[in-house]
Amino acid sequence: MTAATILLDEMCHLTAQSLTSLETSDHFQVVKMLGEGSYGKVMLAVHRERGQLWICFNPNPSLPGLISPECLSFFCSDHFSLFSFPQGTPMALKFFPRDSTNLFSFLREYNLSLSFCTHPSLTKALGIAFSTPSHYVFAQQASLFGDLYDVIVPEVGVEEDCVQRVVSQLCGALTHLHSLGFVHRDVKPENIFLVDAACHWVKLGDFGMAKATGTKVPGVWYSSAYCTPEAEISKESEDSRHNTASKPDGGNGLDSKIKRVWVSVEASTDCWALGILTYAMLTGSLPWTQTASDDRSYIKYKEWFDQQKDQEGQDDELDLWGEGKDEAIMMSLDEDKQNRSKRKSHPVAPQFACFTPLASSLFLSLLHPQPRLRGRPDDVLGYLGGDWLQVKEKIQLEEEEEKKKMRGREVISNEKEREGRGEG
Repeated sequence: MTAATILLDEMCHLTAQSLTSLETSDHFQVVKMLGEGSYGKVMLAVHRERGQLWICFNPNPSLPGLISPECLSFFCSDHFSLFSFPQGTPMALKFFPRDSTNLFSFLREYNLSLSFCTHPSLTKALGIAFSTPSHYVFAQQASLFGDLYDVIVPEVGVEEDCVQRVVSQLCGALTHLHSLGFVHRDVKPENIFLVDAACHWVKLGDFGMAKATGTKVPGVWYSSAYCTPEAEISKESEDSRHNTASKPDGGNGLDSKIKRVWVSVEASTDCWALGILTYAMLTGSLPWTQTASDDRSYIKYKEWFDQQKDQEGQDDELDLWGEGKDEAIMMSLDEDKQNRSKRKSHPVAPQFACFTPLASSLFLSLLHPQPRLRGRPDDVLGYLGGDWLQVKEKIQLEEEEEKKKMRGREVISNEKEREGRGEG
């Protein structure tokens, strides 16, 4: 355990002794719901006694209508109207049902976000935590433009420049977390929140799954591209548990003695998710349905990966996460640069054919089947600035973006016409 992870545990015990009880409505004005999930819900709220809230209405109804003062520099004043709002500071209140939430888990997420998320691309708690008769609650920074999932156009993606902006910020956020000894373990579009509509500033949030590096946890396999290949060892155990639970005897016989697989939490899990997320942003889809040896699309990727590895003579003893990792990384990057030219003529997996050799190289690094050989977030910075999409795909993306802008201009024009007729 690192000093940070030890300190986090101490902070949780101290916070548990001072957690106050209050009624939300006595101190906060709830504006609207920002999100909801298995953990509970997140509400946009205004503290009744702090600062001042400014509210901004966007004439494009497809975008949220609230914006904080510090974000105004990102936007054109022609598209926004500024109004003063009654006293209060905008914040996101995260509600956790008490009957299904472990108090220590709640305090762990709160204190991690409060004291260790100092990177600008990590969502930070605001020093307000309390309990109500039905919920545990803490306040965090409000990102008022939704999450990355809402930005990604299905089967299209987003502009490459935007993708690289987001990836750059996430690399910094993950590198910061990993340096403190924490692994996020749930990097996905729904957990990346937008401070502005164009993704100039994004924040990774939702630390409910975060654990200290090296922690032993029950292995869990789930049907998703975000699930790592090393998690497949847990698939048989998961399938057995489901089959046993469905038996008439409730699984109380000998068949119920299923060995649970325990795995070590490693930062390489976040890097796999970063690779899948990058693919999703560039294409608007996922490279395969599930990371499993019986998934056809993943099989094609694995065949391409293995051919590439054989061609390059990659060293299986290279460890990018253990001792001597800096030297290993430099060796890996040198080999990668030498072999990029070979990839130009090498047949790629069909779902990766739209990418340049540079981007293909990035995916082969982040989506390495062996976790100890997987690229790290700070390695990704060396891939920024170059082209990731082939020319044809770029043209298609630009056409889609132009259509979106046209639709936005039509909405604004219609709003102005209605105002001119006095229909506002």
